[in-house]
Amino acid sequence: MDLFNTPSNSQTNLLPNDGIVNYYGVIIPIIDADLFYTALLKTIKWKPDEAVIFRKHILTKRKVAWYADTNFKYTYSGITKEALIWTKELLQLKNITEDVTGEKFNSCLLNLYHNGEEGMAWHSDGEKDLKKHGAIGSLSFGVQRKFSFKHKETKQKIDIQLAHGSLLVMRGATQSHWLHRLPPAKLISKPRINLTFRMIEK
Repeated sequence: MDLFNTPSNSQTNLLPNDGIVNYYGVIIPIIDADLFYTALLKTIKWKPDEAVIFRKHILTKRKVAWYADTNFKYTYSGITKEALIWTKELLQLKNITEDVTGEKFNSCLLNLYHNGEEGMAWHSDGEKDLKKHGAIGSLSFGVQRKFSFKHKETKQKIDIQLAHGSLLVMRGATQSHWLHRLPPAKLISKPRINLTFRMIEK
């Protein structure tokens, strides 16, 4: 199902079943979004992402950063990360996301995709440290990119375009039943920054 041209409505569930995904559309005006984008590029302590795949240590071109209320440790893809404390801009964006969604978050995993050749493979955010069925708020800055969902059993697919300054929220049993990814787009030459606000339980 192609939702590229579907008007944003935070009350609409983009998934037909087994989860809840709400797209709020652009929640940050373009002038402010541009300022946040520039600040995030400059102030975030970006590092290549790491993973252990078939016992081999991999570094990605895509860069990541992990921030939180405290120095939480968070493990995924066989690598444990220790959180940095919020920057001024990240704390502002967390507060905006919480105000819009009514959810609470204590951490954020950030991704920097330098161009369309960099993406993210099919996966679900089901790490044991995450609050079960907790919300994940995804803010996008920079170039618009397609984002895809695929049901784990039926293989049904849903695509949506995520705009500069927009917010998408995954809730409920979404991670249990659906995969998601950022597919590569070789014609895109500009960067995208993605902030995924989460709730870690210790």
